[in-house]
Amino acid sequence: MLYEVPSKMLQRLRIILFLLIISLLHACKPHEVRQIPISDFFKTPEESIFRISPDGKYISYLKPYNGRQNIVIRSLADGKEHMATSFTDYPVREYSWTYNNQIAFIQDIIELDEYKMFVLDVNSSRINNLLSLEKGRIRILSNGSKAEPNMITISMNKRDPANFDVYKLNISTGTLKPYIVNPGNITEWYPDDDGNIRLVKSSDGVDETILYRLDDGAPFKPIIRNNFKNRVDPIAFTGEKNYFYALSNVNQDKTSLVEIDAETGKELKVLFNCDKADVDKVDYSRSKHRLELAICQEEKPTKHFLNDDIKLMYDTLSHHFPGSEINIVGRDSAENKFIVFTYTDRNPGTYYLYETVGAKLIKLGDINPNLKADELCPMKPVSFKASDGLVINGYLTLPLGDKTTDLPVVVMPHDGPWRSRDNWRYSDEVQFLANRGYAVFQVNYRGSAGYGKAFNSAGFKQAGGKIQDDITDGVKWLISQGIANPKKIAIFGGGFGGFSALYGVSFHPEMYNCAIVQYGLINFFTYIKDVPPYLKPRLKMIYEMVGNPETEAEQLRAISPVFHTDKIKAPLLIFQGAKDESANISELNQFVRELKKQNVPVTYFLKPNERKVFRGERNRLDMYAEIEKFLDNNMRVKE
Repeated sequence: MLYEVPSKMLQRLRIILFLLIISLLHACKPHEVRQIPISDFFKTPEESIFRISPDGKYISYLKPYNGRQNIVIRSLADGKEHMATSFTDYPVREYSWTYNNQIAFIQDIIELDEYKMFVLDVNSSRINNLLSLEKGRIRILSNGSKAEPNMITISMNKRDPANFDVYKLNISTGTLKPYIVNPGNITEWYPDDDGNIRLVKSSDGVDETILYRLDDGAPFKPIIRNNFKNRVDPIAFTGEKNYFYALSNVNQDKTSLVEIDAETGKELKVLFNCDKADVDKVDYSRSKHRLELAICQEEKPTKHFLNDDIKLMYDTLSHHFPGSEINIVGRDSAENKFIVFTYTDRNPGTYYLYETVGAKLIKLGDINPNLKADELCPMKPVSFKASDGLVINGYLTLPLGDKTTDLPVVVMPHDGPWRSRDNWRYSDEVQFLANRGYAVFQVNYRGSAGYGKAFNSAGFKQAGGKIQDDITDGVKWLISQGIANPKKIAIFGGGFGGFSALYGVSFHPEMYNCAIVQYGLINFFTYIKDVPPYLKPRLKMIYEMVGNPETEAEQLRAISPVFHTDKIKAPLLIFQGAKDESANISELNQFVRELKKQNVPVTYFLKPNERKVFRGERNRLDMYAEIEKFLDNNMRVKE
């Protein structure tokens, strides 16, 4: 006997089947990536640069007020906090706690080209303007000592724009006293744990010398002489005799952590080194006078512990933050309370307070809580061989989704080149571009720091030569791997990276659709001639690394973009701060005019109250909105 389905039931079954098919079709659609707003990437950090007072009673951090970074102070006793500064013109640029539990901080008044230094009395909330320096710079070298709690050590080029002298500044009275007058060749000052300068570095531009003195009453005497290709950077005195720790690559390729006799300059022993990379950073406790850990920037940062107590602390923290990088960035004098910073390639970073008593961990704040790790993209270490066989390392960040081939690519050569490199870390620019569907390629071309002396030296006088070949070879490698769509490649950089972008579209026009340039180097002659006065002692070194404008003028002219506007055809987007002290604005304006005469599609933004990096939030957001529009128009990602 056949059972006949009632018509109403049949209709319901059809509806259910239809809905099931729709849901299955929806489930089979590729995962759609949410386009994160530009403001979420590039707004002023909500909470950043956390510090702890020496007595361990207060936490401080920077927070926006009317778009400008200001200092907030939080009491650890009751959790109450207040905004201690309320600047609306220019942000607090840098700040630090002093030995006597005050806060010294600096403002860069860009419009007037003036640096100001203040001290904040935490108990009274009173702010005193200690110093104002026009057309100069102020650096805090030491924050006081037990013997002189009110006295901090600073350097500034007040007497002579070309030379930084050292001063003792009483933050209670405002009294400023000369401490050491620069004879004209000192480039670095190294205070000991008490704030006294006992080691300095001098340079004639090519050769560097480390000088030592026993105390303030003794003269400096040279103990180590090196060509600038060699490196000796003092860290701290050991507390045993007159020995000091330093990072050095003398008589070896990779920079190692060593111990040196200050009386003779003789290297006593190598304390630690890495096989694949330089020792990049060393943590040292000035309260306990001990080395704690060394970091090598290999594919990812690698920590090597030099103290058991610190290793135990990091092991404890690692259980809370698996897969994250962890760094201690602040501590009280008793070293009972620590500021801990964690981050990944997909997390801008979070600050915590760690108390050793009870291993207590308290979250303090996120740099950018709007960003979610699962919406961001992994930064993967990669390597390839250059055309001459040299292994080149870098990083590749692919957009989310199943597609891993035939992608539009933005190549991002770093600035520098000889004192910088790209690292594995969170980058707002990289994540912004990847979120918009671009693969981002960062190349640590020869000359980049961190890979040893031979690799670094291989980049000398190779601007416009093998450095650019490495970038080109990297792009060719991406294409050969099927990762890059050869018809959708852009190049984007700042400073020397901006030069690399202009060089790429000038001499490899078939490779790039377009270029984006921030504070770009367009003329090596004016780059060398117009170095700030305080970099003049390094001029001969610049000749060795870049080229001598008198004896190698032909080579510098051949690679400087300003002389090759006729070669550029691809669309350009250029950003420049008018107060960038290393830029020749009139020359850049003329460069843009010449490009327009050549009918190059160029869009140029000159911002009046900005230096190299755009610190004004509105300017920053506008810049990346223009970058997004420019890439959309020239890479045709949306098809």
